[in-house]
Amino acid sequence: MDLEIERRNLIEELGVHMERKNLAPLAARIMATLILSGKKGVTFDELVNDLQAGKSSISTHLDHLQQTSRVEYFTKPGDRKRYFITNPDLLINMINEMVEKWEHEKRIHASIKNYKQKCNTVAKENHGYCFDLEFQENYLTFLEEIIASVKKFKIKISKKNN
Repeated sequence: MDLEIERRNLIEELGVHMERKNLAPLAARIMATLILSGKKGVTFDELVNDLQAGKSSISTHLDHLQQTSRVEYFTKPGDRKRYFITNPDLLINMINEMVEKWEHEKRIHASIKNYKQKCNTVAKENHGYCFDLEFQENYLTFLEEIIASVKKFKIKISKKNN
């Protein structure tokens, strides 16, 4: 398959995926384009041509992506163009958000497990219904393992970026 066709297909596939993360369709395509361009950067005119979108639409979405710290730009000496790239800290920031969400969920499920254990103590004394704690225990283990794994991944990325 021609690399350009493969790149366009990947931009579309990644763009659709990013739309599910509350990005506007064009903003998602801009992000996908920047991700696939790497650190070389993409000019405004290249984005307009590649994505076949209006200048004002590209500009609006680039402004939004910059304001939300997803995109930044650099310039080259003697060149008036801006070269857009994804924020180098974007993946680290996304990992931090995921870990924070999972740690919050872990605290909630630990509280649920604790509550169910107390209910089970009372129920046993009164020969009543007891909760099955297997799901809570398995889910807490899963959250602990995924948090630890993602934190290890973050350390590897951080070392590579430095």
